[in-house]
Amino acid sequence: MFLGHYGLALAAKRAAPRTSLGALTFAAQFLDELWPILLLLGVEQVRIVPGLMTMSPLDFVYYPYSHSLLMAIVWAVLIGGVYFLLRRYGPGAWVMAALVVSHWFLDLPMHGRDLPLWPGANSPKFGWGIWNISILTYLIEFTLFATGLSLYSFATRARDRIGRWGFRAYAIALPVIYVLSNGPPPPSERAIAWSALGIWLFVPWAWWIDKHRMSVKPVGLTPKRPSTF
Repeated sequence: MFLGHYGLALAAKRAAPRTSLGALTFAAQFLDELWPILLLLGVEQVRIVPGLMTMSPLDFVYYPYSHSLLMAIVWAVLIGGVYFLLRRYGPGAWVMAALVVSHWFLDLPMHGRDLPLWPGANSPKFGWGIWNISILTYLIEFTLFATGLSLYSFATRARDRIGRWGFRAYAIALPVIYVLSNGPPPPSERAIAWSALGIWLFVPWAWWIDKHRMSVKPVGLTPKRPSTF
């Protein structure tokens, strides 16, 4: 799962309007932001197996600290708690925590049987394997992303050209990167880790866009006004 996580972060703006889209994006993709760091440190392991799954050649050998359900809950509590201490905004803290845990559940239908429940060799592993069905994979990813874009565009309004055109560029760049990433397998495991670190760039980009947009009240509480995409 890639686009779906960003779609959920965009949609979450309606539930926590005072929380920056950058923070929401950070939370929704935290497990994947942590994963390449742990790979480079040698804490977690992945193998490249061409043809393993239609949409992914990656065999996630060992990644319990970034992608087990138990650790996702632990990270959620930590991130939600730190956010609350810094911002004193309860809805934002709850949404941030929920986004961290949501990552595991959005990955569940896509991955093969490699998502552990907890760290340890005896943990059962789960995954429904939709990555073996390319059409269904694209349908799920783009549907979640398009839904998130729509909800965010109706929940916010551009303050200026940056808020308008920066958002449009963001909405185009993510799908393009996703489609291009489904090309030939990367040359090495370290190359995977270094390229995966690039998703950190979407956190400040999302923060920058959101800074140039303003939240609007739900329809019914204020006069109807067209959303500026």
